[in-house]
Amino acid sequence: MENSVEQLTLVKHKIGAAEREANRQDGSATLVAVSKTFDAEHIRPVIEAGQRVFGENRVQEAQGKWPALKAEFSDIDLHLIGPLQSNKAKEAVALFDVIETVDREKIAAELAREIERQGRAPKLYVQVNTGSEPQKAGIEPREAVAFVKRCREIHGLAIEGLMCIPPAEENPGPHFALLAKLAREADVDKLSMGMSSDYELAVAFGATSVRVGSAIFGSR
Repeated sequence: MENSVEQLTLVKHKIGAAEREANRQDGSATLVAVSKTFDAEHIRPVIEAGQRVFGENRVQEAQGKWPALKAEFSDIDLHLIGPLQSNKAKEAVALFDVIETVDREKIAAELAREIERQGRAPKLYVQVNTGSEPQKAGIEPREAVAFVKRCREIHGLAIEGLMCIPPAEENPGPHFALLAKLAREADVDKLSMGMSSDYELAVAFGATSVRVGSAIFGSR
């Protein structure tokens, strides 16, 4: 656990160096510490070291640990970075501060309903499947801009960012460049891209948040 705090410091240092290398303002890329599969006992030292932004893959797993931690640390910013099933929209809106995986009409409609019902509005990103991988969640790149427009105009959702997970075996650079291009076309400001193996490159391509898990918490 002490090691995770050391790793957190190292990752933050590398993000800062990547920002400077890219002539970006310090702090312009937010670190999302991906705590999926780790319990509250493992997460707490990282919170106590000052980290406040975390990512989880599954609604149910997050429900088991984050309500108590959020009650204790009121400034936690919790991101859902895994696929969202429509039957979990109610729980997701109640718990998460950012939902990064809006990728189809049914989810958009369910989120709009729950946001209105609960009076709680998490920030929303559209996930783009930049590699068009059949097994992966996310909307096709060619449909992304129109989908953002429909989310806004039909469902009244305030989409503020795009997210991607490039294919594991490909150079992520072109995928980051594609996401940045789509963000400009869709008029969104936030870019969630980059993970433990490529977050410094993502910063160079304009990521406003990077999702880093194993480089902080170790392998699962």
